[in-house]
Amino acid sequence: MRAGAAHRADESDAGETPEGVGGELFCELARMVVALAEVQGLRSFALPYPGIAQRALDRTVMHCLDAGETPPRSLPELWEWCRTKPAGDPLFAVPASLVAPGVTLVHPIGRMPTRSCLEVASYGPGGGPAAHACALLGDLEARCGGDDRYRQCRRFLARHPVVHQRDRFGLGWSRAVWSRVKGLYGPLPEFLLVDGDFLCCPSCNLPALPRGVTVPVPGSSATDADIWCEGEECPRDAPLELIREPDQAWILRSALRTFLALPHRTEEDARDALDRAGIDHEALSGPLSAYRLKDTGSEIVDIQVHDRLQSALLAIHLADSAPRADLTFVVVPDALAGRDGYRKAFTDALPALLRDRLVLTTPVNLVPDLGRARRQENDDA
Repeated sequence: MRAGAAHRADESDAGETPEGVGGELFCELARMVVALAEVQGLRSFALPYPGIAQRALDRTVMHCLDAGETPPRSLPELWEWCRTKPAGDPLFAVPASLVAPGVTLVHPIGRMPTRSCLEVASYGPGGGPAAHACALLGDLEARCGGDDRYRQCRRFLARHPVVHQRDRFGLGWSRAVWSRVKGLYGPLPEFLLVDGDFLCCPSCNLPALPRGVTVPVPGSSATDADIWCEGEECPRDAPLELIREPDQAWILRSALRTFLALPHRTEEDARDALDRAGIDHEALSGPLSAYRLKDTGSEIVDIQVHDRLQSALLAIHLADSAPRADLTFVVVPDALAGRDGYRKAFTDALPALLRDRLVLTTPVNLVPDLGRARRQENDDA
């Protein structure tokens, strides 16, 4: 795995990088899993294997032979490894300061790429699915020809990762919006259907799958352990939503579901917190969930919203993008920021020069943290 120039320039002050064949292999396998999921959902594999899969299999076999391990004999067996062998396995030895040791690339129930898999696949050459999401939104912005139109389309995408023909006149659709965004949707793939029906999570509105083949209908007693949804972190206090006639439904591109739709709730919470406090702000152009505060004097203060499970990878991504603001508040969901080690991993992965410029916060703490920053600025003055 390879960090960008901004991170490399100060590696002595930042977190570990997964040097060595094992760490590089873990990143390559993450990219393979994402690519295969786009094609066939990791449900079946037929010869000849796709090029990215064959290369990953060959490299895994060579690494295993060098390490004295029994290698996988086929792509299905390699896929099973991605479901069961975590980042901390001695075969990969990815530093715990970069990726949580228990992270796997394929979810054990959903048998789809984990969120961490997409984050790992976005760390390295080309930027992976995160960069793909930014490119899609950048193209949309160019086609919209104006900030208001773009924001309207972006908001529609974020709020409606799955749309159905029968809802076209009940979701606030407009022909102008749909004509610009419809190319970012596609038919529901077969591998997300169970017994001909499609399930989505009522919390994140993203695809969901139960363990096994029986669909838990509304009112069923399925537990957390029985269900996967792309959000992965959602509560199970409400039944899954059942969408019949899936041939009349469309689903947003995978990269946009993860890197646009998933953070949208946190973005709305952060914006609401600013509005309640009377703090003026304006949306920044571009694909990011980003805002600039007004009336901050000579200092430029930005807010970026993210929903990433691996905080060290988030820190490296931010460092590589070379933030232009004097101070950037990085807003993540409250539940993530409260996890043991999340904040430390974020801070440790930042180059020393950025640790005072990038402040990790949450929607609940955003306004108090802004207040503390302003008081500190006044004290320093």
